[in-house]
Amino acid sequence: MTSFDYMFGLGFLGTRAPFFMDIVTLIVSLLPFLVAFAISLAKRKNYKAHAIVQKLIFAFSVLVLSYFEMGVRISGGFSTFMQESSVSHNYAFIVLIFHIAISIITLLIWGVTIFMAKKQLQLKKHKKAGLLTFLGVVATSLTGIWVYLLMFVY
Repeated sequence: MTSFDYMFGLGFLGTRAPFFMDIVTLIVSLLPFLVAFAISLAKRKNYKAHAIVQKLIFAFSVLVLSYFEMGVRISGGFSTFMQESSVSHNYAFIVLIFHIAISIITLLIWGVTIFMAKKQLQLKKHKKAGLLTFLGVVATSLTGIWVYLLMFVY
C-alpha cells in the first residue's frame, strides 16, 4: 500500500469518481466564490488584502491542479475514467479539450494579472484583466463540473 492509495478510493460525492477527483471538483466548484470574495475586497478598497487573497487563491489553485494532474497520470487518464460512462467518448473528449483550453488560458491570464498588477494599474487595465480572469474562473468551474458529470455520473 502506497501513500497515494487513498486518492484512488471511492470518493464522497456518491458517484463513480475516485476521492481525488471529488476533492478537486469540490474545490473547482467553490473557486468562483473565492475569487469573487477577493474581488469584493478590492471593491471595498482593501487593496492589500485583495492582493494577498488573490495570490493565495492562485497558489492554492496551482497546487490543486498539480494534485489533479498527478492523480490523473497515475490512474490512467481520460480513457480509464470513461470506461464506465454511458456518454460518447468523442463528445466527452471534445468537452474535455474545451475545458482544458479555457483552464490554460484562464491560468495564464490570472498569473499575468497578479504579477503585472502594478503595471496594469498604471495603465488602468487591471480591472478589465480581473474581470476577464473572473469570467475564465467561472467558465473553468462550469466546464470542470460538466466534465466530471460526463465521466462519473452519466
